[in-house]
Amino acid sequence: MLQLPRAEYAPPLIPLDEAYELCRQVTATYAKTFYLGTLLMPLAKRRAIWAIYVWCRRTDELVDGPQAATTTMATLDDWEARLEDIFAGRPHDAMDLALTATLEQFPLDIQPFRDMIAGQRMDLHRSRYETFAELELYCYRVAGTVGLMSLEVMGGNPFSDRLCAPWVDPYHAKGTLKDQAIALGIANQLTNILRDVGEDMRRGRIYLPLEDLHAFNYSEADLQRGVIDDRWRALMQFQIQRAQEFYREAEVGVAYLERDARWPVWSALMLYREILDVIERNGYDVFNRRAFVSDLRKTFFIPLSWLKATF
Repeated sequence: MLQLPRAEYAPPLIPLDEAYELCRQVTATYAKTFYLGTLLMPLAKRRAIWAIYVWCRRTDELVDGPQAATTTMATLDDWEARLEDIFAGRPHDAMDLALTATLEQFPLDIQPFRDMIAGQRMDLHRSRYETFAELELYCYRVAGTVGLMSLEVMGGNPFSDRLCAPWVDPYHAKGTLKDQAIALGIANQLTNILRDVGEDMRRGRIYLPLEDLHAFNYSEADLQRGVIDDRWRALMQFQIQRAQEFYREAEVGVAYLERDARWPVWSALMLYREILDVIERNGYDVFNRRAFVSDLRKTFFIPLSWLKATF
Protein backbone atom coordinates (compact mmCIF):
# COMPACT_ATOMS: atom_id res chain seq x y z
CA MET A 1 0.00 0.00 0.00
CA LEU A 2 1.26 3.46 -0.86
CA GLN A 3 2.38 5.34 2.26
CA LEU A 4 1.79 9.07 2.23
CA PRO A 5 4.64 11.08 3.73
CA ARG A 6 4.02 12.34 7.25
CA ALA A 7 3.22 16.05 7.34
CA GLU A 8 6.17 18.15 8.40
CA TYR A 9 5.95 19.37 11.96
CA ALA A 10 4.88 23.01 12.24
CA PRO A 11 4.96 24.71 15.65
CA PRO A 12 1.94 26.85 16.63
CA LEU A 13 2.40 30.46 15.56
CA ILE A 14 1.20 32.24 18.68
CA PRO A 15 3.07 34.27 21.32
CA LEU A 16 3.62 32.36 24.55
CA ASP A 17 1.81 35.02 26.59
CA GLU A 18 -1.30 34.47 24.47
CA ALA A 19 -1.01 30.71 24.91
CA TYR A 20 -0.97 31.11 28.69
CA GLU A 21 -3.87 33.57 28.48
CA LEU A 22 -5.95 30.95 26.68
CA CYS A 23 -5.18 28.51 29.48
CA ARG A 24 -6.14 31.12 32.06
CA GLN A 25 -9.48 31.73 30.36
CA VAL A 26 -10.31 28.02 30.21
CA THR A 27 -9.40 27.55 33.88
CA ALA A 28 -11.43 30.59 34.96
CA THR A 29 -14.46 29.39 32.98
CA TYR A 30 -14.57 25.74 33.95
CA ALA A 31 -12.89 25.58 37.38
CA LYS A 32 -14.00 28.70 39.21
CA THR A 33 -13.15 27.50 42.72
CA PHE A 34 -9.81 26.09 41.64
CA TYR A 35 -9.02 29.23 39.63
CA LEU A 36 -9.59 31.42 42.65
CA GLY A 37 -6.84 29.55 44.47
CA THR A 38 -4.39 29.91 41.59
CA LEU A 39 -4.66 33.71 41.70
CA LEU A 40 -2.84 33.61 45.02
CA MET A 41 0.28 32.12 43.39
CA PRO A 42 3.26 33.90 41.82
CA LEU A 43 2.79 34.44 38.07
CA ALA A 44 5.11 31.65 36.89
CA LYS A 45 3.46 29.07 39.12
CA ARG A 46 -0.09 30.11 38.34
CA ARG A 47 0.62 29.93 34.60
CA ALA A 48 2.11 26.49 35.01
CA ILE A 49 -0.94 25.28 36.95
CA TRP A 50 -3.28 26.72 34.28
CA ALA A 51 -1.36 24.85 31.56
CA ILE A 52 -1.54 21.60 33.53
CA TYR A 53 -5.25 22.08 34.26
CA VAL A 54 -6.05 22.67 30.59
CA TRP A 55 -4.20 19.54 29.50
CA CYS A 56 -6.07 17.55 32.16
CA ARG A 57 -9.40 19.02 31.10
CA ARG A 58 -8.78 18.25 27.44
CA THR A 59 -7.86 14.71 28.39
CA ASP A 60 -11.02 14.31 30.46
CA GLU A 61 -13.20 15.71 27.67
CA LEU A 62 -12.08 12.92 25.36
CA VAL A 63 -14.41 10.62 27.31
CA ASP A 64 -16.75 13.13 28.99
CA GLY A 65 -16.97 15.99 26.52
CA PRO A 66 -18.93 16.66 23.32
CA GLN A 67 -16.69 14.38 21.24
CA ALA A 68 -16.89 11.46 23.71
CA ALA A 69 -19.18 9.41 21.45
CA THR A 70 -16.43 9.11 18.85
CA THR A 71 -13.55 8.48 21.27
CA THR A 72 -11.95 5.04 21.06
CA MET A 73 -8.86 3.40 22.50
CA ALA A 74 -7.07 4.51 19.32
CA THR A 75 -8.06 8.10 20.10
CA LEU A 76 -6.40 7.83 23.49
CA ASP A 77 -3.35 6.18 21.93
CA ASP A 78 -3.06 9.18 19.60
CA TRP A 79 -3.46 11.55 22.55
CA GLU A 80 -0.67 9.76 24.40
CA ALA A 81 1.56 10.05 21.33
CA ARG A 82 0.79 13.77 21.31
CA LEU A 83 1.76 13.91 24.98
CA GLU A 84 5.12 12.41 24.04
CA ASP A 85 5.52 15.18 21.46
CA ILE A 86 4.81 17.84 24.09
CA PHE A 87 7.49 16.41 26.36
CA ALA A 88 9.85 16.30 23.38
CA GLY A 89 9.27 20.03 22.79
CA ARG A 90 6.93 19.60 19.82
CA PRO A 91 3.61 21.31 20.75
CA HIS A 92 0.72 20.90 18.31
CA ASP A 93 -1.31 23.96 19.29
CA ALA A 94 -1.33 26.97 21.60
CA MET A 95 -2.37 25.07 24.71
CA ASP A 96 0.28 22.44 24.07
CA LEU A 97 2.75 25.31 23.74
CA ALA A 98 1.91 26.57 27.23
CA LEU A 99 2.56 23.12 28.69
CA THR A 100 5.80 22.74 26.73
CA ALA A 101 7.00 26.08 28.12
CA THR A 102 6.00 24.94 31.61
CA LEU A 103 8.18 21.85 31.20
CA GLU A 104 11.14 24.13 30.59
CA GLN A 105 10.60 25.80 33.98
CA PHE A 106 9.47 22.92 36.16
CA PRO A 107 10.71 19.28 36.25
CA LEU A 108 7.41 17.56 35.50
CA ASP A 109 7.46 13.78 35.18
CA ILE A 110 5.55 12.35 32.21
CA GLN A 111 4.28 9.29 34.11
CA PRO A 112 1.38 11.00 35.96
CA PHE A 113 0.19 12.32 32.58
CA ARG A 114 0.30 8.80 31.15
CA ASP A 115 -1.53 7.50 34.21
CA MET A 116 -4.30 10.03 33.67
CA ILE A 117 -4.80 8.79 30.13
CA ALA A 118 -5.00 5.28 31.60
CA GLY A 119 -7.85 6.56 33.78
CA GLN A 120 -9.71 7.73 30.68
CA ARG A 121 -9.26 4.25 29.22
CA MET A 122 -11.03 2.91 32.31
CA ASP A 123 -13.97 5.22 31.61
CA LEU A 124 -14.25 3.87 28.08
CA HIS A 125 -14.89 0.28 29.09
CA ARG A 126 -16.52 0.35 32.52
CA SER A 127 -19.34 2.23 34.21
CA ARG A 128 -19.39 0.43 37.58
CA TYR A 129 -16.85 -0.22 40.35
CA GLU A 130 -17.41 -3.23 42.56
CA THR A 131 -15.03 -2.28 45.39
CA PHE A 132 -13.46 0.85 46.77
CA ALA A 133 -10.02 -0.50 45.88
CA GLU A 134 -11.06 -0.42 42.22
CA LEU A 135 -12.49 3.07 42.59
CA GLU A 136 -9.39 4.31 44.40
CA LEU A 137 -7.21 3.27 41.45
CA TYR A 138 -9.53 5.17 39.13
CA CYS A 139 -9.45 8.22 41.42
CA TYR A 140 -5.66 8.12 41.50
CA ARG A 141 -5.44 8.01 37.73
CA VAL A 142 -7.89 10.80 36.96
CA ALA A 143 -7.19 13.08 39.95
CA GLY A 144 -4.39 11.87 42.20
CA THR A 145 -2.14 12.35 39.22
CA VAL A 146 -3.03 16.05 39.25
CA GLY A 147 -1.61 16.25 42.75
CA LEU A 148 1.67 14.79 41.51
CA MET A 149 1.80 17.13 38.51
CA SER A 150 1.06 20.17 40.66
CA LEU A 151 3.55 19.20 43.36
CA GLU A 152 6.45 19.75 40.97
CA VAL A 153 5.22 23.33 40.50
CA MET A 154 4.36 23.98 44.14
CA GLY A 155 7.64 22.68 45.49
CA GLY A 156 8.06 21.03 48.87
CA ASN A 157 10.41 20.95 51.83
CA PRO A 158 10.54 17.58 53.61
CA PHE A 159 12.32 19.23 56.55
CA SER A 160 9.54 21.73 57.29
CA ASP A 161 8.69 22.10 60.98
CA ARG A 162 5.18 23.37 60.29
CA LEU A 163 3.47 20.25 61.61
CA CYS A 164 3.18 22.16 64.89
CA ALA A 165 0.05 23.86 63.52
CA PRO A 166 -2.89 22.85 65.77
CA TRP A 167 -5.14 21.96 62.83
CA VAL A 168 -2.70 19.38 61.44
CA ASP A 169 -3.44 15.93 62.85
CA PRO A 170 -0.15 14.03 63.48
CA TYR A 171 -2.09 10.76 63.21
CA HIS A 172 -2.45 11.41 59.47
CA ALA A 173 1.24 12.22 59.00
CA LYS A 174 1.91 9.08 57.00
CA GLY A 175 3.60 8.41 53.71
CA THR A 176 5.57 10.88 51.65
CA LEU A 177 4.74 14.32 50.36
CA LYS A 178 3.83 12.68 47.06
CA ASP A 179 1.40 10.36 48.89
CA GLN A 180 -0.25 13.38 50.46
CA ALA A 181 -0.46 15.17 47.11
CA ILE A 182 -2.17 12.09 45.68
CA ALA A 183 -4.52 12.05 48.68
CA LEU A 184 -5.67 15.59 47.88
CA GLY A 185 -6.43 14.60 44.30
CA ILE A 186 -8.36 11.54 45.45
CA ALA A 187 -10.28 13.61 48.01
CA ASN A 188 -11.27 16.07 45.30
CA GLN A 189 -12.38 13.28 42.97
CA LEU A 190 -14.44 11.60 45.68
CA THR A 191 -16.06 15.00 46.27
CA ASN A 192 -16.85 15.25 42.55
CA ILE A 193 -18.36 11.77 42.62
CA LEU A 194 -20.64 12.59 45.55
CA ARG A 195 -21.67 15.93 44.06
CA ASP A 196 -22.40 14.41 40.64
CA VAL A 197 -24.23 11.20 41.61
CA GLY A 198 -27.43 12.24 39.85
CA GLU A 199 -25.71 13.54 36.73
CA ASP A 200 -23.55 10.43 36.42
CA MET A 201 -26.58 8.18 36.90
CA ARG A 202 -28.34 9.89 34.03
CA ARG A 203 -25.33 9.03 31.87
CA GLY A 204 -25.50 5.41 32.94
CA ARG A 205 -22.51 5.60 35.28
CA ILE A 206 -22.25 4.69 38.95
CA TYR A 207 -19.04 5.60 40.74
CA LEU A 208 -20.20 4.72 44.23
CA PRO A 209 -18.72 1.27 44.97
CA LEU A 210 -21.37 -1.38 44.51
CA GLU A 211 -20.16 -3.12 47.67
CA ASP A 212 -21.13 0.03 49.60
CA LEU A 213 -24.59 0.13 48.05
CA HIS A 214 -25.09 -3.49 49.07
CA ALA A 215 -23.77 -2.83 52.59
CA PHE A 216 -26.44 -0.15 53.09
CA ASN A 217 -29.15 -2.19 51.33
CA TYR A 218 -29.51 0.50 48.65
CA SER A 219 -30.04 -0.77 45.11
CA GLU A 220 -29.19 0.54 41.67
CA ALA A 221 -32.93 0.87 41.09
CA ASP A 222 -33.14 3.13 44.15
CA LEU A 223 -30.28 5.17 42.71
CA GLN A 224 -32.01 5.52 39.36
CA ARG A 225 -35.17 6.76 41.09
CA GLY A 226 -33.19 9.16 43.30
CA VAL A 227 -34.56 7.69 46.53
CA ILE A 228 -33.55 9.74 49.58
CA ASP A 229 -34.25 7.89 52.81
CA ASP A 230 -32.38 6.73 55.91
CA ARG A 231 -30.42 4.16 53.88
CA TRP A 232 -29.26 6.83 51.44
CA ARG A 233 -28.35 9.32 54.16
CA ALA A 234 -26.31 6.68 56.00
CA LEU A 235 -24.57 5.69 52.75
CA MET A 236 -23.71 9.29 51.94
CA GLN A 237 -22.45 9.96 55.46
CA PHE A 238 -20.13 6.97 55.06
CA GLN A 239 -18.86 8.25 51.70
CA ILE A 240 -18.33 11.76 53.03
CA GLN A 241 -16.33 10.46 55.99
CA ARG A 242 -14.11 8.51 53.61
CA ALA A 243 -13.45 11.64 51.55
CA GLN A 244 -12.73 13.58 54.74
CA GLU A 245 -10.05 11.04 55.67
CA PHE A 246 -8.24 11.78 52.43
CA TYR A 247 -8.54 15.52 53.05
CA ARG A 248 -7.05 15.09 56.52
CA GLU A 249 -4.13 13.15 55.05
CA ALA A 250 -3.64 15.85 52.40
CA GLU A 251 -3.58 18.62 55.02
CA VAL A 252 -0.31 17.24 56.37
CA GLY A 253 1.35 17.67 52.99
CA VAL A 254 0.30 21.30 52.64
CA ALA A 255 2.50 22.13 55.62
CA TYR A 256 5.53 20.99 53.63
CA LEU A 257 4.89 23.07 50.52
CA GLU A 258 6.95 26.11 49.64
CA ARG A 259 5.65 29.23 51.35
CA ASP A 260 4.22 30.83 48.20
CA ALA A 261 2.14 27.72 47.51
CA ARG A 262 0.61 27.09 50.93
CA TRP A 263 -2.06 29.79 50.81
CA PRO A 264 -3.50 28.88 47.38
CA VAL A 265 -3.46 25.17 48.18
CA TRP A 266 -5.09 25.69 51.57
CA SER A 267 -7.65 27.91 49.87
CA ALA A 268 -8.45 25.37 47.15
CA LEU A 269 -8.56 22.50 49.65
CA MET A 270 -10.93 24.29 52.00
CA LEU A 271 -13.21 25.56 49.24
CA TYR A 272 -13.50 22.14 47.63
CA ARG A 273 -13.99 20.40 50.95
CA GLU A 274 -16.84 22.79 51.68
CA ILE A 275 -18.80 21.08 48.88
CA LEU A 276 -19.17 18.09 51.22
CA ASP A 277 -20.72 20.36 53.86
CA VAL A 278 -23.09 21.80 51.24
CA ILE A 279 -24.18 18.26 50.33
CA GLU A 280 -25.00 17.66 53.98
CA ARG A 281 -26.88 20.97 54.27
CA ASN A 282 -28.87 20.01 51.17
CA GLY A 283 -30.08 16.91 52.96
CA TYR A 284 -27.90 14.65 50.76
CA ASP A 285 -30.06 15.49 47.76
CA VAL A 286 -27.52 15.17 44.95
CA PHE A 287 -30.20 14.12 42.48
CA ASN A 288 -32.03 17.42 42.18
CA ARG A 289 -29.66 19.98 43.73
CA ARG A 290 -26.08 20.68 42.68
CA ALA A 291 -23.82 21.41 45.63
CA PHE A 292 -21.67 24.49 45.15
CA VAL A 293 -19.91 27.03 47.35
CA SER A 294 -21.50 30.47 47.25
CA ASP A 295 -19.41 33.56 46.56
CA LEU A 296 -20.14 34.76 50.10
CA ARG A 297 -18.74 31.55 51.59
CA LYS A 298 -15.69 31.80 49.33
CA THR A 299 -14.84 35.22 50.76
CA PHE A 300 -14.97 33.67 54.23
CA PHE A 301 -12.42 30.99 53.39
CA ILE A 302 -9.81 33.25 51.80
CA PRO A 303 -8.64 34.90 55.07
CA LEU A 304 -9.04 31.63 56.98
CA SER A 305 -6.81 29.81 54.51
CA TRP A 306 -4.27 32.65 54.77
CA LEU A 307 -4.19 32.18 58.54
CA LYS A 308 -3.53 28.47 58.18
CA ALA A 309 -0.82 29.08 55.57
CA THR A 310 1.06 31.63 57.67
CA PHE A 311 0.76 30.11 61.15
